[in-house]
Amino acid sequence: MKNEEKSHIAGENNLLFDFAVDKAAKTVHITREFDAELTLVWDAFTKAEILDQWVAPKPWTSKTKFMDFKVGGRRFYAMVSPEGHERWAIQTYTSISPKTNFKMFNAFADKDENPELPGSDWDYNFSEQDGKTIVRITIYNESLDRLERMIEMGFKEGFTLSMTNLENLLATLSQRSEK
Repeated sequence: MKNEEKSHIAGENNLLFDFAVDKAAKTVHITREFDAELTLVWDAFTKAEILDQWVAPKPWTSKTKFMDFKVGGRRFYAMVSPEGHERWAIQTYTSISPKTNFKMFNAFADKDENPELPGSDWDYNFSEQDGKTIVRITIYNESLDRLERMIEMGFKEGFTLSMTNLENLLATLSQRSEK
């Protein structure tokens, strides 16, 4: 296995999408550009009612049981398969700088909110230029085993599908706000 894997994936609108895995650092680096204003993209990542519309790769859906977007707050949600199978995760927000950055700890969990397996630290950075928003995400895993399991479970493919969902949703939401 290579120690670092990097790919550039162009979205439908040729928006930037870089995805790199650094196994030595147990880290995934993602850069994604969206043709939408910063405020709208920030809301898409920080409001449950918008998150649930895009975060699950189709045909899966997302359902948030609760979300309290504040430092020390948590989001408890499930990815739900078409057959109704639920894969729960719990996120704890560790730092928030409105519209520029937030950090969280993410762990798989059971339906009773008990974390399972080692987790990962996510660091989201948002910037806007010329009406486009760039989101830079760094995911640090507690163990190389967790990183490798994440990749084996199809994280890159699922995340790519989710980003396409978000791109399409942002286009719809942007059109609504222009009317």
